[in-house]
Amino acid sequence: MANFEIGVGYFKEGKFKEALDAVNSCIEEDVNNTEYYFFRARVHSRMGNFSLALEDFDYLIQFEPYNASYISDRAVVLHLLKRNEEAATEFDRALNLEPGNPYRYSSRAYFRDRIGDFQGALDDYDKAIEMDPEDAVAYNNRGLVEEKMGYISRSKKSFEKADDLVGYKPKNLSEEKPKSDTEKTKSTFSMPKQENADKSISFEKYMNIFKKVFTDKSTWSEFVDFIGSGFKNKNS
Repeated sequence: MANFEIGVGYFKEGKFKEALDAVNSCIEEDVNNTEYYFFRARVHSRMGNFSLALEDFDYLIQFEPYNASYISDRAVVLHLLKRNEEAATEFDRALNLEPGNPYRYSSRAYFRDRIGDFQGALDDYDKAIEMDPEDAVAYNNRGLVEEKMGYISRSKKSFEKADDLVGYKPKNLSEEKPKSDTEKTKSTFSMPKQENADKSISFEKYMNIFKKVFTDKSTWSEFVDFIGSGFKNKNS
């Protein structure tokens, strides 16, 4: 188990090659441990080895054909392979297996947003928020979809709710002293543009909020594909 924990540590640090080596060693020692294959599939996904990730998920689903986490994560890989019709079917299947899990709606919403089905994504985020009103990520991502659809006032409210839930208070730039041209130039290299700062949150704060997923075996694996670099902004 020590090697596996080391591999998870590498994964969190973005050292995916080292994580892959560690989990492969674990599989050599215990070829029947499905947790290792699940983790390896996630590592392959982050490395861009989507076909290999799909092989691992196919292997896992042979043993647990009704495991919604396997199915949902396999759907992500299918999407990354541009097999979107199959991915849509798998997201639906995962949701049908766990209709009471708001994460399933958020997952499908994220996928629908990426393929341009904004109304479908909005409907799913609305449902996820109805089921879990404290989900800051769903509010943030719903705001992005609303913005794409031209619902600017609605999107602003969604972003504000997300910020409120995580305790994020954007600075009021009007209270700051005007900067010189030199200072303005420097600032572009050290901080995000203000138009996005109100709609984003630092990766560190994001990870602190959701650190529990890395200690909860049943939830951490569902989360990692959606962490990105923190809350998404419209230019990401």
